[in-house]
Amino acid sequence: MMKKYNMRGIWIVFFLVIQIEAGVAQNPLVPDYQEKPKEPWEARFDAFEFNVFRKDGHVLPFRLYSPDNMAKGKGKKYPLVIFFHGAGEKGFDNRTQFKRFNPAAFWKKYPCFVLAPECPAKTAQTTNAESVWVDTPYGAQSHHMKKQPTWPMQLAISLIRRTIRENAVDSRRVYVTGLSMGGYATWEILQREGKWFAAAMPVCGGGDLDYAPELGRIPIWVFHGAVDHTVPVSNSRDMVAAIRKAGGNPKYTEYPDVDHGAWTPTYSNPEVWDWLFQQVKK
Repeated sequence: MMKKYNMRGIWIVFFLVIQIEAGVAQNPLVPDYQEKPKEPWEARFDAFEFNVFRKDGHVLPFRLYSPDNMAKGKGKKYPLVIFFHGAGEKGFDNRTQFKRFNPAAFWKKYPCFVLAPECPAKTAQTTNAESVWVDTPYGAQSHHMKKQPTWPMQLAISLIRRTIRENAVDSRRVYVTGLSMGGYATWEILQREGKWFAAAMPVCGGGDLDYAPELGRIPIWVFHGAVDHTVPVSNSRDMVAAIRKAGGNPKYTEYPDVDHGAWTPTYSNPEVWDWLFQQVKK
């Protein structure tokens, strides 16, 4: 037991050294509430464990919520909800990813795992492809998916694969959602790993129209503000139209007077989460 604890301590020091060299003195495993006091919105995520995922010299902070009643349901499998945050929440503190995620507490109504990785912010030592989920101009009318995912997306895909493998996850009920940059991430991971998902909810993002025919079998509910000045609403409209043309039947909600904050009315609506958890992969 002592050996395991010491190794964890060594890794914590290792991560701190990396971040201090990059000019970001934060520990993704142990929050510093003195340096950065806890904000009111953080309290609802207290039960989400602090973790990190490592691969090929890269580090991805993430938070993981596990169902409260797992001990009572021995042998039972639970849904997994993956959340991708937006560009304004990048960092390394393992806290900021929740800043604009203010959902109805669906994990209490529907016992499930919730996985929320944090995309590292760009530093003087990193490239753009190391600090975004999807490497594309978010104000563009369309984009084409790159052959290789960015490093944060590569790590997120590997992390999801490991989470499904090592936890009591019901593989028929894996869901993904994300806002803004995370909306793009939602579309991209559907395009790359669509076989994993029972349903998806991209919020004010955009996908690659070339992949629309491959997404028809996945229940998708798309959300966007009609007066979005950050990510053009045509990104969602065009993806929905292309999937429908290919024989799919995605749901689409467009908020008439909403700019880029479509996540607020979306995630706070309990009916959205009721719909999500009704979806089961056949």
